[in-house]
Amino acid sequence: MLAPLLLVVALLAGCTTAPAGPPAPALAGGASALPGPVPADLALRPAPGAAPGAPAFTGTLTDGTPLAAADLWTDRPVVFTFFSSWCTTCVARQDALSDLARRYRDRVVFVGVAGADQADELQDYLRAHRVEYPVVVDEQQTIWRSYAVREPPAVVVVAKGGALLRGWPGGLDAAALDQRLGELVLAGPA
Repeated sequence: MLAPLLLVVALLAGCTTAPAGPPAPALAGGASALPGPVPADLALRPAPGAAPGAPAFTGTLTDGTPLAAADLWTDRPVVFTFFSSWCTTCVARQDALSDLARRYRDRVVFVGVAGADQADELQDYLRAHRVEYPVVVDEQQTIWRSYAVREPPAVVVVAKGGALLRGWPGGLDAAALDQRLGELVLAGPA
């Protein structure tokens, strides 16, 4: 009688699982940072007819999610920020750029393009600077080269529809970028 009872207890003990710990935090810059729906009241200036098309690319976000740039600029403007976690100018400007991205959320898509970075250092950077927009990992700097970026930082603005409006090698501070976006987005940030 004791042997079957011990067998049942042993089997039941094998079926229990240890309590799950807290879920791992989502990787910053991943799919959870992709924009929401386009606001119904979004009003944009038309892109100049002579503007060249922006180089389309596909890349992978920090969490492994594929991203096609052309899917983003179909409905709204896109700002690409080319950076690296070790770049001192990038560090100095990132907090203000993160705030600006939050102000324009869903009206203008900000996308980081991180090159020459280690995954853990990139995550530390994104969390420390509250980067809440998607970030493409460009290990081989292929996307960087397609936009003629040689070193960080750089900022590129693409109009709705994919017209390349302007690029700034050496980056651009948030106040100047805000002014440019204010000229593009007629409804202004929320």
